[in-house]
Amino acid sequence: MRALLIVNPHATSTSERRRDLLAHALAGVVSLRVAHTASRGHAAHLAAAAADSGVDLVVVHGGDGTVNEVVNGLMYRGVRPDIPLLGVVPGGSTNVFARALGLSNDPTVATEQILEGLSAGRSRRVGLGRVNDRYFTFNAGLGLDAETVREVERHRSKGRSISNLLHVRMLLRQYLATDKRHPRLRLEIPGRPPVDGAFLVFASNVDPWTYLGQRPIRTNPETTAEGGLGLFAVTGLGPLTTAAVSLQLLRGTEHPRSRRVFRADDTAGATVTADRPVDLQVDGDHLGQRTEVTFDAIPRAVRIVL
Repeated sequence: MRALLIVNPHATSTSERRRDLLAHALAGVVSLRVAHTASRGHAAHLAAAAADSGVDLVVVHGGDGTVNEVVNGLMYRGVRPDIPLLGVVPGGSTNVFARALGLSNDPTVATEQILEGLSAGRSRRVGLGRVNDRYFTFNAGLGLDAETVREVERHRSKGRSISNLLHVRMLLRQYLATDKRHPRLRLEIPGRPPVDGAFLVFASNVDPWTYLGQRPIRTNPETTAEGGLGLFAVTGLGPLTTAAVSLQLLRGTEHPRSRRVFRADDTAGATVTADRPVDLQVDGDHLGQRTEVTFDAIPRAVRIVL
Protein backbone atom coordinates (compact mmCIF):
# COMPACT_ATOMS: atom_id res chain seq x y z
CA MET A 1 0.00 0.00 0.00
CA ARG A 2 1.39 3.40 -1.02
CA ALA A 3 0.83 6.11 1.57
CA LEU A 4 1.51 9.80 2.06
CA LEU A 5 1.85 11.34 5.52
CA ILE A 6 1.05 15.07 5.45
CA VAL A 7 2.35 16.86 8.54
CA ASN A 8 1.76 20.41 9.71
CA PRO A 9 4.97 21.01 11.71
CA HIS A 10 3.45 24.12 13.30
CA ALA A 11 0.32 22.41 14.65
CA THR A 12 -0.44 23.06 18.31
CA SER A 13 0.15 19.62 19.82
CA THR A 14 2.83 18.15 17.59
CA SER A 15 6.58 17.77 18.13
CA GLU A 16 9.53 16.51 16.11
CA ARG A 17 9.79 13.38 18.26
CA ARG A 18 6.09 12.63 17.90
CA ARG A 19 6.23 13.12 14.13
CA ASP A 20 9.21 10.77 13.86
CA LEU A 21 7.44 8.09 15.91
CA LEU A 22 4.34 8.41 13.73
CA ALA A 23 6.33 8.12 10.50
CA HIS A 24 8.28 5.13 11.84
CA ALA A 25 5.11 3.34 12.91
CA LEU A 26 3.39 3.87 9.55
CA ALA A 27 6.50 2.94 7.56
CA GLY A 28 6.38 -0.47 9.20
CA VAL A 29 3.12 -1.36 7.45
CA VAL A 30 2.97 0.79 4.28
CA SER A 31 5.29 2.24 1.65
CA LEU A 32 5.46 5.74 3.11
CA ARG A 33 6.40 9.19 1.88
CA VAL A 34 6.35 12.15 4.29
CA ALA A 35 5.57 15.75 3.32
CA HIS A 36 5.57 18.79 5.61
CA THR A 37 3.31 21.75 4.89
CA ALA A 38 5.01 25.07 4.28
CA SER A 39 2.10 27.49 4.07
CA ARG A 40 -1.66 27.81 4.17
CA GLY A 41 -3.19 25.81 1.32
CA HIS A 42 -0.13 23.59 0.87
CA ALA A 43 -1.83 20.54 2.42
CA ALA A 44 -4.62 20.74 -0.17
CA HIS A 45 -2.11 20.73 -3.04
CA LEU A 46 -0.24 17.77 -1.52
CA ALA A 47 -3.46 15.78 -1.08
CA ALA A 48 -4.70 16.54 -4.60
CA ALA A 49 -1.37 15.44 -6.10
CA ALA A 50 -1.48 12.25 -4.02
CA ALA A 51 -4.97 11.44 -5.27
CA ASP A 52 -3.91 12.00 -8.87
CA SER A 53 -0.80 9.81 -8.50
CA GLY A 54 -2.73 6.79 -7.25
CA VAL A 55 -1.69 6.86 -3.59
CA ASP A 56 -3.80 4.42 -1.58
CA LEU A 57 -3.72 6.14 1.82
CA VAL A 58 -3.28 9.74 2.96
CA VAL A 59 -2.63 10.29 6.66
CA VAL A 60 -2.80 13.84 7.99
CA HIS A 61 -1.18 14.95 11.25
CA GLY A 62 -2.32 18.44 12.16
CA GLY A 63 -5.21 20.46 13.45
CA ASP A 64 -8.73 20.91 12.11
CA GLY A 65 -7.59 23.42 9.49
CA THR A 66 -4.98 21.05 8.06
CA VAL A 67 -7.50 18.19 7.99
CA ASN A 68 -9.92 20.46 6.12
CA GLU A 69 -7.27 21.33 3.54
CA VAL A 70 -6.42 17.66 2.97
CA VAL A 71 -10.08 16.75 2.52
CA ASN A 72 -10.56 19.59 0.04
CA GLY A 73 -7.49 18.44 -1.86
CA LEU A 74 -8.75 14.86 -2.05
CA MET A 75 -12.16 16.10 -3.16
CA TYR A 76 -11.02 18.64 -5.75
CA ARG A 77 -12.64 16.61 -8.52
CA GLY A 78 -15.70 15.71 -6.45
CA VAL A 79 -16.87 12.35 -5.13
CA ARG A 80 -15.25 9.48 -7.01
CA PRO A 81 -14.46 5.84 -6.20
CA ASP A 82 -10.67 6.14 -6.37
CA ILE A 83 -10.20 8.75 -3.63
CA PRO A 84 -7.47 7.52 -1.26
CA LEU A 85 -8.32 6.17 2.17
CA LEU A 86 -7.91 8.90 4.82
CA GLY A 87 -6.28 8.61 8.23
CA VAL A 88 -6.35 11.42 10.80
CA VAL A 89 -3.83 11.77 13.63
CA PRO A 90 -4.87 14.77 15.77
CA GLY A 91 -2.26 17.48 16.13
CA GLY A 92 -4.25 20.63 16.84
CA SER A 93 -5.87 22.22 19.85
CA THR A 94 -9.44 20.93 19.36
CA ASN A 95 -9.46 18.16 16.71
CA VAL A 96 -13.24 18.09 16.38
CA PHE A 97 -13.60 15.83 13.33
CA ALA A 98 -11.25 13.11 14.59
CA ARG A 99 -12.79 13.05 18.07
CA ALA A 100 -16.35 13.06 16.73
CA LEU A 101 -15.52 9.93 14.70
CA GLY A 102 -14.16 8.15 17.76
CA LEU A 103 -10.43 8.69 17.33
CA SER A 104 -8.41 9.48 20.42
CA ASN A 105 -7.26 13.05 20.98
CA ASP A 106 -3.88 11.58 21.94
CA PRO A 107 -1.77 11.31 18.75
CA THR A 108 0.00 8.15 19.96
CA VAL A 109 -3.26 6.36 20.71
CA ALA A 110 -4.81 7.61 17.45
CA THR A 111 -1.83 6.22 15.54
CA GLU A 112 -2.38 2.83 17.18
CA GLN A 113 -6.06 2.99 16.19
CA ILE A 114 -5.12 3.66 12.57
CA LEU A 115 -2.59 0.82 12.53
CA GLU A 116 -5.19 -1.56 13.96
CA GLY A 117 -7.74 -0.35 11.41
CA LEU A 118 -5.31 -0.93 8.55
CA SER A 119 -4.47 -4.40 9.83
CA ALA A 120 -8.16 -5.31 10.12
CA GLY A 121 -9.14 -3.60 6.86
CA ARG A 122 -11.56 -1.44 8.83
CA SER A 123 -12.85 1.89 7.51
CA ARG A 124 -15.93 4.08 7.70
CA ARG A 125 -17.42 5.91 4.73
CA VAL A 126 -18.62 9.32 5.85
CA GLY A 127 -20.25 12.34 4.31
CA LEU A 128 -19.02 15.92 4.20
CA GLY A 129 -20.63 19.30 4.24
CA ARG A 130 -20.05 21.89 1.53
CA VAL A 131 -20.49 25.63 1.72
CA ASN A 132 -20.42 27.12 -1.78
CA ASP A 133 -17.30 25.46 -3.25
CA ARG A 134 -15.54 24.59 0.04
CA TYR A 135 -15.97 21.24 1.81
CA PHE A 136 -16.11 21.01 5.59
CA THR A 137 -15.69 18.07 7.92
CA PHE A 138 -17.46 19.19 11.09
CA ASN A 139 -19.03 22.64 10.90
CA ALA A 140 -19.39 25.96 9.12
CA GLY A 141 -20.99 29.08 10.49
CA LEU A 142 -22.05 32.64 9.78
CA GLY A 143 -22.25 35.45 12.28
CA LEU A 144 -21.07 35.47 15.87
CA ASP A 145 -18.95 32.31 15.85
CA ALA A 146 -17.21 33.33 12.62
CA GLU A 147 -16.46 36.76 14.10
CA THR A 148 -14.92 34.97 17.08
CA VAL A 149 -12.78 32.81 14.79
CA ARG A 150 -11.65 35.96 12.96
CA GLU A 151 -10.45 37.53 16.20
CA VAL A 152 -8.71 34.35 17.36
CA GLU A 153 -6.86 34.19 14.04
CA ARG A 154 -5.85 37.82 14.45
CA HIS A 155 -4.26 36.96 17.80
CA ARG A 156 -2.54 33.91 16.29
CA SER A 157 -1.06 36.04 13.50
CA LYS A 158 0.68 38.10 16.20
CA GLY A 159 2.37 34.99 17.57
CA ARG A 160 0.12 34.59 20.60
CA SER A 161 -0.80 31.14 21.88
CA ILE A 162 -4.32 29.82 21.27
CA SER A 163 -6.35 28.41 24.15
CA ASN A 164 -9.93 27.70 25.15
CA LEU A 165 -9.78 30.75 27.40
CA LEU A 166 -8.87 32.95 24.42
CA HIS A 167 -11.83 31.58 22.45
CA VAL A 168 -14.19 32.34 25.34
CA ARG A 169 -12.77 35.85 25.76
CA MET A 170 -13.15 36.63 22.06
CA LEU A 171 -16.68 35.18 22.02
CA LEU A 172 -17.72 37.41 24.92
CA ARG A 173 -16.09 40.44 23.29
CA GLN A 174 -17.89 39.84 20.00
CA TYR A 175 -21.19 39.17 21.76
CA LEU A 176 -20.98 42.50 23.58
CA ALA A 177 -20.11 44.29 20.33
CA THR A 178 -22.94 42.69 18.31
CA ASP A 179 -25.92 44.79 17.25
CA LYS A 180 -28.64 42.83 19.05
CA ARG A 181 -31.55 44.79 17.57
CA HIS A 182 -30.94 44.27 13.87
CA PRO A 183 -30.45 40.63 12.84
CA ARG A 184 -28.92 40.13 9.43
CA LEU A 185 -29.54 36.54 8.33
CA ARG A 186 -32.32 34.61 6.60
CA LEU A 187 -32.19 30.80 6.53
CA GLU A 188 -34.07 28.92 3.81
CA ILE A 189 -34.44 25.13 3.77
CA PRO A 190 -36.32 23.61 0.81
CA GLY A 191 -39.81 22.56 1.80
CA ARG A 192 -39.85 24.55 5.06
CA PRO A 193 -40.86 28.08 6.00
CA PRO A 194 -37.89 30.47 5.98
CA VAL A 195 -36.28 31.55 9.25
CA ASP A 196 -35.95 35.32 9.27
CA GLY A 197 -34.04 37.49 11.70
CA ALA A 198 -31.17 35.19 12.67
CA PHE A 199 -28.01 36.49 14.28
CA LEU A 200 -26.03 33.33 13.63
CA VAL A 201 -26.43 30.15 11.60
CA PHE A 202 -24.39 26.95 11.99
CA ALA A 203 -24.28 23.88 9.76
CA SER A 204 -22.90 20.70 11.34
CA ASN A 205 -21.67 17.54 9.63
CA VAL A 206 -21.06 15.63 12.88
CA ASP A 207 -21.98 15.75 16.55
CA PRO A 208 -20.72 17.53 18.59
CA TRP A 209 -20.50 20.93 16.96
CA THR A 210 -17.20 21.54 18.78
CA TYR A 211 -15.44 20.94 22.09
CA LEU A 212 -14.54 23.26 24.94
CA GLY A 213 -11.65 21.36 26.46
CA GLN A 214 -13.09 17.90 27.14
CA ARG A 215 -16.67 19.16 27.09
CA PRO A 216 -18.70 18.54 23.90
CA ILE A 217 -20.82 21.48 22.67
CA ARG A 218 -23.85 19.93 20.98
CA THR A 219 -26.10 22.05 18.78
CA ASN A 220 -27.58 19.10 16.83
CA PRO A 221 -27.16 15.89 18.86
CA GLU A 222 -28.83 13.73 16.21
CA THR A 223 -26.40 14.69 13.45
CA THR A 224 -24.12 11.91 12.19
CA ALA A 225 -21.39 11.77 9.57
CA GLU A 226 -23.54 9.34 7.59
CA GLY A 227 -26.61 11.58 7.47
CA GLY A 228 -27.54 15.06 6.31
CA LEU A 229 -26.50 18.35 7.85
CA GLY A 230 -27.68 19.67 11.17
CA LEU A 231 -28.74 23.33 11.03
CA PHE A 232 -28.88 25.65 14.02
CA ALA A 233 -29.94 29.30 14.12
CA VAL A 234 -30.52 31.82 16.90
CA THR A 235 -32.98 34.68 16.36
CA GLY A 236 -32.43 36.50 19.64
CA LEU A 237 -29.32 37.52 21.57
CA GLY A 238 -30.90 39.06 24.65
CA PRO A 239 -29.16 38.28 27.96
CA LEU A 240 -31.76 35.77 29.18
CA THR A 241 -31.94 33.89 25.86
CA THR A 242 -28.16 33.85 25.51
CA ALA A 243 -27.64 32.60 29.06
CA ALA A 244 -30.28 29.86 28.76
CA VAL A 245 -29.05 28.58 25.39
CA SER A 246 -25.40 28.75 26.46
CA LEU A 247 -26.09 26.65 29.55
CA GLN A 248 -27.91 24.04 27.49
CA LEU A 249 -25.02 23.86 25.03
CA LEU A 250 -22.45 23.59 27.82
CA ARG A 251 -24.34 20.75 29.47
CA GLY A 252 -24.16 18.85 26.22
CA THR A 253 -26.81 16.39 27.36
CA GLU A 254 -29.98 17.78 25.82
CA HIS A 255 -31.40 19.28 22.67
CA PRO A 256 -31.09 23.08 22.82
CA ARG A 257 -34.59 24.49 23.23
CA SER A 258 -35.82 28.06 23.12
CA ARG A 259 -38.39 29.98 21.12
CA ARG A 260 -35.37 31.88 19.78
CA VAL A 261 -33.60 28.72 18.61
CA PHE A 262 -34.23 26.93 15.32
CA ARG A 263 -32.90 23.40 14.77
CA ALA A 264 -33.21 21.00 11.85
CA ASP A 265 -31.51 17.63 11.52
CA ASP A 266 -30.61 15.44 8.55
CA THR A 267 -31.12 18.18 5.95
CA ALA A 268 -29.90 17.95 2.36
CA GLY A 269 -29.02 21.63 2.21
CA ALA A 270 -29.96 25.23 2.86
CA THR A 271 -29.30 28.79 1.74
CA VAL A 272 -28.42 31.71 4.01
CA THR A 273 -28.66 35.31 2.83
CA ALA A 274 -27.59 38.46 4.64
CA ASP A 275 -28.61 42.07 4.21
CA ARG A 276 -24.94 43.07 4.47
CA PRO A 277 -21.65 41.12 4.48
CA VAL A 278 -21.19 38.77 7.45
CA ASP A 279 -18.22 36.67 8.54
CA LEU A 280 -17.96 33.02 7.49
CA GLN A 281 -15.90 30.29 9.15
CA VAL A 282 -15.35 26.76 7.88
CA ASP A 283 -13.90 24.10 10.20
CA GLY A 284 -12.50 26.85 12.39
CA ASP A 285 -10.87 28.87 9.59
CA HIS A 286 -12.09 32.38 8.80
CA LEU A 287 -12.95 32.74 5.10
CA GLY A 288 -13.87 36.40 4.92
CA GLN A 289 -17.35 37.84 4.50
CA ARG A 290 -20.34 36.79 2.41
CA THR A 291 -23.87 37.98 1.66
CA GLU A 292 -25.09 34.55 0.51
CA VAL A 293 -23.96 30.97 1.05
CA THR A 294 -25.37 27.57 0.15
CA PHE A 295 -24.88 24.57 2.42
CA ASP A 296 -25.04 21.07 0.92
CA ALA A 297 -24.69 17.60 2.40
CA ILE A 298 -22.32 15.42 0.36
CA PRO A 299 -23.05 11.80 1.33
CA ARG A 300 -20.51 8.96 1.34
CA ALA A 301 -17.70 11.23 0.22
CA VAL A 302 -14.57 9.78 1.87
CA ARG A 303 -13.42 6.62 3.66
CA ILE A 304 -11.76 7.07 7.06
CA VAL A 305 -9.57 4.36 8.56
CA LEU A 306 -10.58 3.82 12.20
